[in-house]
Amino acid sequence: MNILRSLVVFIVAGLCEIGGGYLIWQWLKQDKPMWYGILGGIILAAYGVVATWQSAGFGRVYAAYGGIFILMALLWAWRVDGFKPDRYDVIGALVALAGACIIIFTPRGK
Repeated sequence: MNILRSLVVFIVAGLCEIGGGYLIWQWLKQDKPMWYGILGGIILAAYGVVATWQSAGFGRVYAAYGGIFILMALLWAWRVDGFKPDRYDVIGALVALAGACIIIFTPRGK
């Protein structure tokens, strides 16, 4: 799988996981209507499907996705929730992203 396609799949998976989780959070913690939670659950289920579009094995995909998720969660919190990441949040996210790239994109013999 080429790098661009792999990154797009990770981003779509992240949007599904974070978006679905956010809707459930809104329903349970912010007293939004139940349909927020139902829609969030459906979107979270879609995340499980999207992750299978990666060509690497389960463990490697989920380990690498964790690094992508950290960065995306901070971006979501900043843009959607008004959270302002500090420099340590940014440094931590970049370290996690570097680790994710090493895990998923390092060439390996077959």
